[in-house]
Amino acid sequence: MHILYLHQHFTTPKGITGTRSYENAKALVARGHKVTMACGSIGHGSTGLSGPFEKGKREGDVEGIHVIEYDLGYSNKDSFLKRSWTFVKYALATTRLAMQRRFDLNFATTTPLTAGIPVILARLLAGKRYVFEVRDLWPELPRAMGVIKNPLVLWALGALEFLSYRLADRCVALSPGIADGIAGRGVARDRIAVIPNGCDLEMFDVPPADSLPDGLDKAGLVAIFPGTHGTANGLDAVLDAAGELIKRGRDDIRFLLIGDGREKPRLLDRRGDEGLDNVTFLPPMPKVELVPVIRRADIGLQILSDVPAFYYGTSPNKFFDFIAAAKPVLNNYPGWLAGMIEEHDCGFTVPPNDPVAFADALEQAADDKMALKAKGERAGALARAHFDRSDLANQWVEWVIEGQ
Repeated sequence: MHILYLHQHFTTPKGITGTRSYENAKALVARGHKVTMACGSIGHGSTGLSGPFEKGKREGDVEGIHVIEYDLGYSNKDSFLKRSWTFVKYALATTRLAMQRRFDLNFATTTPLTAGIPVILARLLAGKRYVFEVRDLWPELPRAMGVIKNPLVLWALGALEFLSYRLADRCVALSPGIADGIAGRGVARDRIAVIPNGCDLEMFDVPPADSLPDGLDKAGLVAIFPGTHGTANGLDAVLDAAGELIKRGRDDIRFLLIGDGREKPRLLDRRGDEGLDNVTFLPPMPKVELVPVIRRADIGLQILSDVPAFYYGTSPNKFFDFIAAAKPVLNNYPGWLAGMIEEHDCGFTVPPNDPVAFADALEQAADDKMALKAKGERAGALARAHFDRSDLANQWVEWVIEGQ
């Protein structure tokens, strides 16, 4: 079978973003299927292609995956209008591709939700079958965050969401809450599979970094956050906790934030204005370089803004990276991940917007390293038992191609 895989933000492990699509495409290839990956150019990503763009695109084979990369740059720092226009241009560029007869099946994954446009049009105009994967619930999340307020835009996104789910042969949800959201649009449960993000156990089977920057090796506890510094990530919660720890005289507990995003300049200014010397910011790292740094840290921070739509409607990559590294996780919002941490005793859960509880948890972690190590061991056991990327990729392949 020849599958057209539409993922605007596709990257290999040489980039800094999630590699779910890379792993799933490789699993398809390993089963003897042909895969054409159509993507854009994401900042700090790596599609595996390096040649010049010709007529707005470049293409070539990357580890058995045929990649078509459109010259459509994207960054979290871009304005909302610029990002939206990039999404639309990608959808338009891939619509003609999705119509082609050489593909036996179209597969589209969000975000953005506009990934549904080409597969919907190909379904309606050319009778092409497709499977739709939902990573975040749109437009619920931008509505809840207040990012999109125009009622016409919200209506259009709602209509696109409805059609994307209802016209698909099958849907893939990355969390139970996302599956509920899809079912709420009238999709039968037997057409929905929950296949969350997974743990790259082989990638994390490496020694810790020899050292950490900015004197962090001397810290009693290093809490790490690797990821986008955007509005949704709510990293003011980390700086609030850092300020609380300074008040308590706990300069042995340090924070390491690695990444980029439109909120980063403001967060840097805040660190300077408030004298938060216990917070270190670093630029983004390719995942292959980031893994040893996570292995060296003591605890991972799973942080999001206090938006109820996040509680069950997301499946963050970093959580699965932390447990793959056998690191305990501190989570600052309710939901399915908080429940998992509590059930398996593999970290700490604190309420949103509560720097006192956040600081208390980190003090507890710093003051009882034996208990912290045991939490990390349970995190690693959870990763191996339930979230091995290879197992989940095989489940994903079986669901996507079954009955096609």
